Amino acid sequence: MAPATAAAFIAYFVVIAGIGYASLRRTHGLDDYAIGGRSLKAPVAALSAGASDMSGWLLLGLPGAVYALGLAQSWIVIGLVAGAWCNWKWVAPRLRHASAALDGARSLPQLFARRMGGDRRALTVVATLVVLGFFTLYTAAGFVAGAKLFSTTLGLEYTTALWIGVAAIMLYTAVGGFLAVSWTDFFQALLMMGALTLVAVLAFAELPEEGVADVAFGAMAPLGAVSLAAWGLGYFGQPHVLARFMAIESVAAVPRARRICMSWMVVSSAGALAVGALGAPWFAASGTGLADPETVFIALCQALLHPVVAGIAVAAILAAVMSTVDSQLLVTATALVDDLPRVAGRLPSERQLLIASRLTVVAVAAGAGAVAADPDSQVLGLVAYAWAGLGASFGPAVLFTLFWRRTSANGLIAGMLVGAATVVGWRALEGGVFDLYELLPAFSAACLAIWVVSLVERGDPASERAFDRSAESAA
Repeated sequence: MAPATAAAFIAYFVVIAGIGYASLRRTHGLDDYAIGGRSLKAPVAALSAGASDMSGWLLLGLPGAVYALGLAQSWIVIGLVAGAWCNWKWVAPRLRHASAALDGARSLPQLFARRMGGDRRALTVVATLVVLGFFTLYTAAGFVAGAKLFSTTLGLEYTTALWIGVAAIMLYTAVGGFLAVSWTDFFQALLMMGALTLVAVLAFAELPEEGVADVAFGAMAPLGAVSLAAWGLGYFGQPHVLARFMAIESVAAVPRARRICMSWMVVSSAGALAVGALGAPWFAASGTGLADPETVFIALCQALLHPVVAGIAVAAILAAVMSTVDSQLLVTATALVDDLPRVAGRLPSERQLLIASRLTVVAVAAGAGAVAADPDSQVLGLVAYAWAGLGASFGPAVLFTLFWRRTSANGLIAGMLVGAATVVGWRALEGGVFDLYELLPAFSAACLAIWVVSLVERGDPASERAFDRSAESAA
């Protein structure tokens, strides 16, 4: 890597460290550490939600898929944009109100338990185990992507690159907590959008006129289009995205946040699609090709940009990876430290919980780093698996918890278990209908399980009173 590019990388880390230190000074208890004291302004909540969800997929996976297979891959963007809009429109205001009304719930396991009323230890344990299991895979995938980026751009050995990335993310997440994560994600979202837009515009400007006609649209079978669009269902069950809804300063701020987030998402996704679509004819016209389609963004940065600007643009990939991993670490730590001790009947002090949360971030990051130690790990496969697992396990549970008064605790447990089991089982099969992305059948099965079990059980007055309290003035 050129010295100027390396300097841009270093400057990026200096900014991240500064945000972490500033957030440390504003973190005084677990409510601050876990959800920022419910004080996020609309722009920060919006852009941090977008950045934490898009990850390195936006700069590596999506452009690579379009480069290799054509613009037909844009079905996934259509599904994700629709899912994100619905999430902000209907879930965000209801969840913000409900999480505060139900004794200040700071996580999905707490929300489920308090919405059901009474002592719901089994429900809390199942929800926490789902978080831990699927987020370990998700976090490991992020570490793999970061390690491959460091290894490629800095010339480092894979293991060294991996643990540098783990240490950096671990440090500012453990120190600054939710505020550090949200503000770094805000900064990183702007960097991601700017880099994609700049590279797409320059690639179009330097592409010969005849090259524009070579942009591939590709072909997509109906089953493939449905599978890609089904990714949008996953939004309803992603704890690291839903945490922003809990943390926004008020229900009244949600509409503005929705407009900001959706604008960012549309512009950034369009930039990613353009990078992939223009990359193929651009490299064909220059007489070169790419061994790995997912490097198209990096290759265009190196070819089109000054080394300093290229360093900043490539840092956007690291930003995308970090913006998801830090959120996942924080959600997992909160679930383990804030929820499980209550199941065991212990009520630690706020200071003990804060210290334990920071130590848990370190431990979970180290464990995910160990999972990511294999340099042949497949990032996109792990991401798809974790997204489906979380979306199918938590998505139906969140929707039924917020919108159906008759929902029972056993119904939620059944839904989470059926959703997770269907994802695992469906993924093990292949051919015919089993080529459909596992999120769609698993999400449907989980909804059916919650509905049937809740109908069979008699109504629970405590649960229904909690629903009335959580739904009041939430719309």
